[in-house]
Formats: sequence, C-alpha cells, structure tokens
Amino acid sequence: MPRPRNPRQVRCIPCTDYFKPRGIPLRALEEVTLAVEELEALRLADLEGMEQVAGAEQMEVSRPTFARVLASARQKVADALVNGKALRIEGGVFRMAENVPFFGRHGHGWGQGRGGRCGRRFRGGQGFDGGEAPSEQSA
Repeated sequence: MPRPRNPRQVRCIPCTDYFKPRGIPLRALEEVTLAVEELEALRLADLEGMEQVAGAEQMEVSRPTFARVLASARQKVADALVNGKALRIEGGVFRMAENVPFFGRHGHGWGQGRGGRCGRRFRGGQGFDGGEAPSEQSA
C-alpha cells in the first residue's frame, strides 16, 4: 500500500475550473484533469517567475516534489492545448494557506473571470473534490 501524500499548500483557488476548445461540443472532447496543487505550481513557477526552491518553500514541499508536480502540470496543459482536449481543474491533495484572504485576486492577476470572484465555487468545500475547505475563522 503506498504512503499517503502530504497536502500541498495552495494560496488561491481559480474561479474557473474548466477550459475547452471553442466550437467543439463538450461531449465530443477528451478531458485532462489538472489537480489544484498542479495549477498552484504552474502559477508560482510560470506566472510569478519563482525559482523551484522558492516555489517549494511556498507550497511547503521539497524541491524535487515541486519539480515533479510542475512537470506533471506542464505535461497535462501541453496535452490539452496541442491535442485539443478539455482541461478540468479539480481535486488533488492540498490545503489552503493560512492568513490569506479567501476571496479576491490576491494580487496575482488571475481570479476575475466570467464566474465572478476568485474561489466562489470553493466556498464551503463545494466545487473542488479532494481538497480541504478553508476554515471559517472568527475574529
């Protein structure tokens, strides 16, 4: 039996959890699933421009683990783009970072999409399977 994975720390949940090629019915498409922590690794390395060591520290994983998560994410996104597949963002083993505002763009330039405010589908644990819901903190 394999060892259970430790949750990766994630700072933002995307407001959009599905992308597909335009003009092709969803029922005719193959689907690639990108885990939330894989999207976080892409955000840190490619959008924020962090080195792997800094990204690993932010996600609270080792550098080799960060490299594996990032390589998996890049392979899945490339597969979806090159082969015209739908890309679903869901699941994974992750936890929300503490002391990070849950709603809003978090200054990363993404999160305001057609669906509204960043993370709205995740509120109360709805919309993303497998991850932990953010705890309601009372002041």
